[in-house]
Amino acid sequence: MPSSAYSRNSQPRWLFPFVAIVIVVLSVLPLARLTVTGIASALKGDAGRLLADPALWDATLNTLTTSFLGLVAAAILGGSFAVLLTLFDVRGRNALGFLFMLPMMIPPQVTALSWIGLTGPSSTLLKAIGMAPPLGSPQPLYSIGGIALLFGVQHAPLVYLAMRAGLLALPKEGVEAARLSGASSWRVLIDIVLPLATPGLVAGAAIAFVSGIGNFGIPAILGIPASIYTLPTLIYSKFASFGPTTFSDISIISALITLLALVGLSVEARVLRGRDFRAIGHSGQVALFTLSRHRLAVEVLLWGLTCVILVLPFLALLASSLAPAYGVPLTVETATLHAYEEVLLRQSVTQTAFANSLTLALATALGLLLISVLLGYYIVQTRSRLAGVVGALAEIPYALPGIVLAVAFILLFAAPLPVLGVSIYGTVWIILIAYLSSFLAVSLKPVVSAYRQLDPSLEEAARLAGADFSRRMRDVMVPMIAPAAGSSVILVFLIACNELTISALLWSAGTQTLGVASYNLDDSGSFNLAAALSVLVVLLVVVLMLSLELMARRLPVGALPWRR
Repeated sequence: MPSSAYSRNSQPRWLFPFVAIVIVVLSVLPLARLTVTGIASALKGDAGRLLADPALWDATLNTLTTSFLGLVAAAILGGSFAVLLTLFDVRGRNALGFLFMLPMMIPPQVTALSWIGLTGPSSTLLKAIGMAPPLGSPQPLYSIGGIALLFGVQHAPLVYLAMRAGLLALPKEGVEAARLSGASSWRVLIDIVLPLATPGLVAGAAIAFVSGIGNFGIPAILGIPASIYTLPTLIYSKFASFGPTTFSDISIISALITLLALVGLSVEARVLRGRDFRAIGHSGQVALFTLSRHRLAVEVLLWGLTCVILVLPFLALLASSLAPAYGVPLTVETATLHAYEEVLLRQSVTQTAFANSLTLALATALGLLLISVLLGYYIVQTRSRLAGVVGALAEIPYALPGIVLAVAFILLFAAPLPVLGVSIYGTVWIILIAYLSSFLAVSLKPVVSAYRQLDPSLEEAARLAGADFSRRMRDVMVPMIAPAAGSSVILVFLIACNELTISALLWSAGTQTLGVASYNLDDSGSFNLAAALSVLVVLLVVVLMLSLELMARRLPVGALPWRR
């Protein structure tokens, strides 16, 4: 290839236009369209009309209440697991950590369905063991408290990850110095370790709060039947009853959701501002405390909690899927695989959902693989501030609540494409583009980490030997980052295959995904079919996570969120 095809830093001249197009289409345009629509709606007076609607403020209060209570539950649960599994001599900590991370990877609507099957008078599992409440008793999860509880279960791994990262960075010398001064293990934990772990706890709690604000699956399953609406489910209800002011209303509500998320993050920054948590010493070493005679009791407690938040709900989901109908007692005589036959062999909707989800997830994972390899190379190799801007813009869509991103793409593609005159609204293509935008950061992070661990002299030697860009990528760079790229493919496939929040607004007839299908089955009263579909989704999640775990030793640090 002639030298004119390359820039001065040996990158091909087409690389920057490629990067620019990707960032503009997947980040800049949808966010700009959402912003413009929101401003235009406010100028037309639609904001005043919407702000006068009591339903908006009821949904806002419900959103803040459930998110805050969920934050508290997630902080207690995730913080406790982080401290005990990181600092103490608990046996089986790797298995416990892996299992504790599963709720974060399981779709929220599946979490809600599993807990519905575990509680209430119609619970198949409770009926099978003779512990079901009397018929006519209320379902306790159809409440603000029920939504907040499942927010805590779903988002506790976020607190666990953030706090554990801080605990792993504690200086071992500080702990040893305190012990030599005569401080007890309890005093060291209270006066030294936990104060230094505060940033991780606060950061994790803030992320849990923001995740609760944007969560759609749990409030949709638990809240809508009880007429308890949060802002994401209010957007869904307004979109379902489409009218002349729908676009302006959902753009304003999306702006409110984004504002609440930013407030949550700013509170985190304010709490930590002015407090110096820096530690001096060798980090990355775990300051291990011994539980001595209390170890067995703590291990029983940890495994018991894991059983309650993971195993029992899954068993309830499994029992519901094997019963002939929701609420029918499960016995050897009544157990049947009818629900699995329906969702796999007879129901055209679920068959379409399987095909759509697997196709979309695979297309998203492979498409982002190509984008991430080139985008990651540009971010790491470009010596300019522009690379930082590109990296930040790539992460913004993932940081936004999924419902907000879906609204942005609806507004962007509601009209036919300019020049082409073709509309992708209501097709599978709009879901694919929204997935590419939402999960770009997930795919990019491990690839960028792998690029940064490579010795620059490897590529430089290939360049001096006369290898052009494609040859250097094919023979040098790609083989070196292959493990990280492979993990990003599996991770994106895992998340995209079970996604609900984005596709809940973007789907139409024939483009249902697994998340949409499970929600619609439950909404139509076919709980046993929804349970069977959810069991299959959980098994898919476990298989993919175990595949990533087997690859863990070949991956760069930080590629897998649940590993050190």
